[in-house]
Amino acid sequence: MPISPADRLAIHELLALHGHLSDAGDFARFDEVFTDTVSYDLTAFGAGVVTGRDALRDMALQLGDNNPLAHHVTNIVVSPTGADSAEALSKGLAVNTDGTTGSVTYADTIIRTDDGWRISQRVITPRRKPLTP
Repeated sequence: MPISPADRLAIHELLALHGHLSDAGDFARFDEVFTDTVSYDLTAFGAGVVTGRDALRDMALQLGDNNPLAHHVTNIVVSPTGADSAEALSKGLAVNTDGTTGSVTYADTIIRTDDGWRISQRVITPRRKPLTP
């Protein structure tokens, strides 16, 4: 099923907005990015699955200064899965307060809601070894 250029652009902007809101600590606007029941899988980091937008906000607030200094998203590939759903695969780069950086892969399930496209599920996988899927 094809996806319109307008929807594709909206999804790209949705993924970019997450980093801007996170870096600004503007978690009150997470409703512009995530469904209220989002599943945010941090299992690869030992943090399990965070369920719900409020729980995701609370986790970020609890991390405080241990959050990355900056989030960047790139290499976005959108694959429609239905008229109102898509999967997005992207790369994330984080800059930490100590100057170190990290790279992750985001695997997102995105759905069209009454308010626009929102992430309903995100799985984050750290990149720790070259040439691995």
